[in-house]
Amino acid sequence: MSDALNYLVSARPEAMKSYLKFLKETGKSLDPKTRMLITVITKIAVQTEGGFRQYLPQALNAGATPNEILDAILHAFPALGLAKIVWAIDILLDMDIPEFRAENLGAVIRWHDVRPVDKIPESKITYCDSDGRSLFIYRDNGDFHVYDSRCPHQVTNIPHLALDGFRLTCPKHHWAFDIKSGECVEKGNRPLKRFEAKVENGRLYARW
Repeated sequence: MSDALNYLVSARPEAMKSYLKFLKETGKSLDPKTRMLITVITKIAVQTEGGFRQYLPQALNAGATPNEILDAILHAFPALGLAKIVWAIDILLDMDIPEFRAENLGAVIRWHDVRPVDKIPESKITYCDSDGRSLFIYRDNGDFHVYDSRCPHQVTNIPHLALDGFRLTCPKHHWAFDIKSGECVEKGNRPLKRFEAKVENGRLYARW
């Protein structure tokens, strides 16, 4: 949740618990993807930028494709109007989510060549780019943990300078992660996105 909602939960716990329960109950018959698509539309309708930035990646995580999200936004045109749709797309472009780049729309999930295995030291963090995506890699006894550099909160691209030992902190809202496990250890409640990885012919590949 946002800092504002956390404050309200603390300051007015009974009222907020009832409100959050109401929201949960109204969506219990919807599958997670549909619920997230509707939530994205509501954030555009009231032009809540923080909420839009927060729930857009959650819609992706719930299984919605970029094209499904774009279709949902455009399908809501009669209710939203062109000005609000353009407002949302401007924010989406500013977020620069790789999946939404024009050249990636409709792309199938595939294996991407990351780098030679001998260039990835054991028990240390490696930061690199592969096919337009920045990655953090942790190698542990031959097991490769490959994480998206983007914060799961609002898809902020976390720079390698934000890494302190094995702790990675997003500079925008200070969500902190244990880079060894990907788990969020402060502020937030969602882990870094981890990509499936494999080694072939001495090179590391990741799938997205």
